[in-house]
Amino acid sequence: MAEGCMMALRYGMVFFNLLFWLGGCGILGVGVWLSVTQGNFATLSSSLPSLSAANLLIAVGTIIMVIGCLGCVGAVKESRPVLLTFFILLLLIFFLEILSIMLFFIYRDEIDHYAQRDLKKGLQLFGTEGNVGLTNAWMIVQTDFRCCGVTNHTDWFEVYNASRVPDSCCLEYSDNCGLDNPGTWWTAPCYERVKDWLNENLVALWIFALCTALTQILGLVFSMTMFCQAVKVETFYA
Repeated sequence: MAEGCMMALRYGMVFFNLLFWLGGCGILGVGVWLSVTQGNFATLSSSLPSLSAANLLIAVGTIIMVIGCLGCVGAVKESRPVLLTFFILLLLIFFLEILSIMLFFIYRDEIDHYAQRDLKKGLQLFGTEGNVGLTNAWMIVQTDFRCCGVTNHTDWFEVYNASRVPDSCCLEYSDNCGLDNPGTWWTAPCYERVKDWLNENLVALWIFALCTALTQILGLVFSMTMFCQAVKVETFYA
């Protein structure tokens, strides 16, 4: 009976980590594709130019692949060191996620002010050489969210030193439409539009977070159970 439970646990652990590893491969693949085809696409921060969608996906995908591979190897080989390493890494990531969420809510206002200040600073790099990613990101954000600037369309006036905005701010896109009458521009602030979008999808975000946490907890339980069982078996045959 105990041997059958151990076998079921092993197969469950392998299946769980195989899905984990395949998910990491998918995320890594999307990140590499974005990096190759779009450069530093979707980086809006001037202070953290490496914080792009491509780089984030590559980093997350690599970490998931490594952890998933450790879990598979540990389950198949019933290796105590590998299972323990898998458990420690997963536990560390789990605690870091909880800590990040707590710090976010504690320093929410400070993060809010810093983000707006950093985004406004990044506007100064719009359209400049070597900042294709930031330029593309702002163009897509303003077009998709029908907004202009960080807190107001007048944010762009300081960038151009004139009463004009990028063409992506226009209600109907055309070349040099950002030089036309302000009545033809989007006036909603992009920062608030993105926050509103996140609030509208808050339920989906929490469901994703809970599913992620549940998956990690199951991984922790499986790995520690197998580790303890491996210790008992080794002690029995010693």
